[in-house]
Amino acid sequence: MDRFHLMKVFVAVVDASGLAGAARALSLSPPAVTRAIGELEQRLGVRLLTRTTRVVRVTDAGARYAEDCRRILAEIDEADESAAGLHAAPRGRLGVTAPVLFGGLLVMPVVTEYLQRYPGAHAACWFVDRIVNLADEGVDVAVRIGELPDSGLHAARVGGVRRVICAAPAYLKQHGEPEAPGDLRRHSLISAGGLTPSVEWKLREAAGAPALRSYKLDARLATTTNDSAIAACVAGFGLARLLSYQVAAQLRSGVLRVVLAAHEDQPLPVQVVYREGRYAAQKIRAFVDLAVERLRANPALHHDGLGEPLPVSAGPARPATRRAVSTAAPRTPPTRRKPA
Repeated sequence: MDRFHLMKVFVAVVDASGLAGAARALSLSPPAVTRAIGELEQRLGVRLLTRTTRVVRVTDAGARYAEDCRRILAEIDEADESAAGLHAAPRGRLGVTAPVLFGGLLVMPVVTEYLQRYPGAHAACWFVDRIVNLADEGVDVAVRIGELPDSGLHAARVGGVRRVICAAPAYLKQHGEPEAPGDLRRHSLISAGGLTPSVEWKLREAAGAPALRSYKLDARLATTTNDSAIAACVAGFGLARLLSYQVAAQLRSGVLRVVLAAHEDQPLPVQVVYREGRYAAQKIRAFVDLAVERLRANPALHHDGLGEPLPVSAGPARPATRRAVSTAAPRTPPTRRKPA
């Protein structure tokens, strides 16, 4: 049999974890698949699979060979596409995932530009506040906020965002600006991402201090969405801690102002993540290239969140009438916090 056909059959068996599944995927008979694997093992002089009546497992040598086969087959497909002139026109379905607010504000414009540029392409967007498994859920590209765990994924860093504490100027004028993290206990706090009134914010106790300290605080308003927390903050209800990209427009316009900027943690990296690296399909490479270019140019992903100095309060404003702000709220069962 043709060597490349044998490789294709072997990879199909590995992906399907069985001979029958590979036969269905390739529209071959099970005996044909069995003969192909036998011929390949005989040609190589090494056992690639261990087979029982119920289970097919890949040997260590087989696992390494499967990765090499995928690379070689991808290069062959890429050469075919290049010869056919398909590099200029990505096509097919592309799956993209990002956090809800990030997806709507920053990723959707990239997706629509990609679709307008390539009429033969289609897109499905998973904008959810959880980590989507690219392989298990059939997604091609993800935008992730925060440090990435070690994995087989490829990543391109496009910027960073800060965790900022902000409030409306009217609120700060009435209640004063916190001068240190401990002052937050006398302010009206807004919590986004869960319904528990108890929040824990990690801040630097002194401006510029290397270590962070956890501050357990009570929120007067707890909400499950960032949008509603921003709305309450803009309305002058209190202080909210959000990611800088989420309130970039409000900060730029002066509707909100940042406090305790010198006490913040380090910025969080923002990265475009995908699986296949330079062997990715053309539709993925074209989208990743466009997304990296557009997101790196977006001022909301610069560490200041705006591409310019953030509007922070000039100094602690004294309230018109100095009074304590109640932070009491009914206790509700804690729920799992969602990522921003």
